[in-house]
Amino acid sequence: MAIDFDWNDIPLILALARSGSMSAAGRELGVDGSTISRRIAAAEKALNLRLFSRDTTRWQLTEAGQVFVRYGEGVYGSVQSMLLASTREAESLAGPVRLSAIDFLFDHWLVRHLPAFAERHPEMEVQLMADNQNISFTRREADFALRLAQPVDDAAVLMRRLGDIGWAVYGAPRFAGVPREAWGRQPWIAHEEAKAHLPEMRWMARLEPAPRIALRVNSLSTMVHACRAGAGLALLPCIVGGDEALVRLSDRAEVFRELWLLSHRDAGAIGRFKVVAAWLAQVHEDSRDRMCT
Repeated sequence: MAIDFDWNDIPLILALARSGSMSAAGRELGVDGSTISRRIAAAEKALNLRLFSRDTTRWQLTEAGQVFVRYGEGVYGSVQSMLLASTREAESLAGPVRLSAIDFLFDHWLVRHLPAFAERHPEMEVQLMADNQNISFTRREADFALRLAQPVDDAAVLMRRLGDIGWAVYGAPRFAGVPREAWGRQPWIAHEEAKAHLPEMRWMARLEPAPRIALRVNSLSTMVHACRAGAGLALLPCIVGGDEALVRLSDRAEVFRELWLLSHRDAGAIGRFKVVAAWLAQVHEDSRDRMCT
């Protein structure tokens, strides 16, 4: 087994076999003829084979060299095809892109922007995965993720802080006009107790008088629907402010949370991923006022 053989010498051997001349092979490959000669000698030594013999006019393949070239052309052609296909894939604006995010970011923000994106990039397939659990970019569980906190370390993750999302108090129309000092006396919709560490839950815990929790949910989108139905007041992302079934009671955002865009470190080298990353950043920029005020 010729473990010292340099596979980069294959195109040099093939070029010399075609031309029969060191100088001609050098011109074809754009290298000096002496470099060709030195690399051929190194290849023969590594293979422990004589690939070429030289007569008075040209370099001729030996029988072993003929076998090498026959297989070498196939190997080199396959490598070229592999590189070409890989380059095309990296530059292509077609194919699937998987995006993970908490459900409300899809339901109340991103989906409204998808038709315009699909019109510009009809060959791309966006896959939305409603999930807020930690994912592994090392294992390629998603291509992008939107998260409301800076993530834990992942050697393969690239993190970008897009900005902030504000939270304000909302209720059904029957709660319109309830003053701030009376909020604590109203029924409230809250997250499950396991999420007591969230900034919006800590804000609610500081209300005086302490609010009566009428309903607990484990989905922010469910909280929005329950608030619309009149189940109680809720601290919701400001981006739901255009909902006609909700009345905003806060005159300012009560809580802010960071929005992070995560991707695999290799995403910047793949065309469709670069397009999606730029699109997400632009959509957030265009929505900044709605998200924070």
